[in-house]
Amino acid sequence: MKINKLMAFLLTFVMALSASTMCLAAMQGDVDQAVAILQRFQEIPEKSIPPAVLKQAKGLAILTVTKAGFIVSGRGGTGVVVARLAKGWSGPSAIGTGGAGFGLQIGAQVSEFVIILNTPEAVKAFSRGGNISLGADLSVTAGPVGRDVSADVLPTAAVYSYSRSQGLFAGVSLEGTVIAARDDANAQYYGRKITPAQILSGQVKPPKGAAGLVKALSRY
Repeated sequence: MKINKLMAFLLTFVMALSASTMCLAAMQGDVDQAVAILQRFQEIPEKSIPPAVLKQAKGLAILTVTKAGFIVSGRGGTGVVVARLAKGWSGPSAIGTGGAGFGLQIGAQVSEFVIILNTPEAVKAFSRGGNISLGADLSVTAGPVGRDVSADVLPTAAVYSYSRSQGLFAGVSLEGTVIAARDDANAQYYGRKITPAQILSGQVKPPKGAAGLVKALSRY
């Protein structure tokens, strides 16, 4: 009996350790993917996110979303959100989105999204944790494209959204999309329980794994 209890304990411990490692790896994957997405979004200057928009941004949310299904469709995605600080950028805070619907859709489609947070209020909405409904909690519109957008043009919404799917790039409306904080992923990535507000306000130093993302953002 004691051996069985010991084996059960060890199994539970290994499973918990495995889940922790997977969560940490997944978060690092999202951070690395965010760097790659930023690079891909800038590959075609004439249709890219305008540098002026990025330089005025108070924060960015970057997500990879997979949509798949047959008759019953579903989508889910993960990513990170970062905020501009007085000097530089904050570390990444984990976010996710998901949903389900009905439709005759076969196969899977992967889309990449960059969400520009144009106002301090938009950053605060992500800092509070929980769920954020774009269009309800924050006004959202498809962002302008092209490198020639003037730096003195005021944003027309709290949030600009862009997408890239199967090589096609465009501004896209994400109205109705719900984005949630992933507290467990943050805890594993930073090594302790931590809130999105602490991360996005710069109260904690970005982990070494986020150095590439911070460097990529330092251009703006």
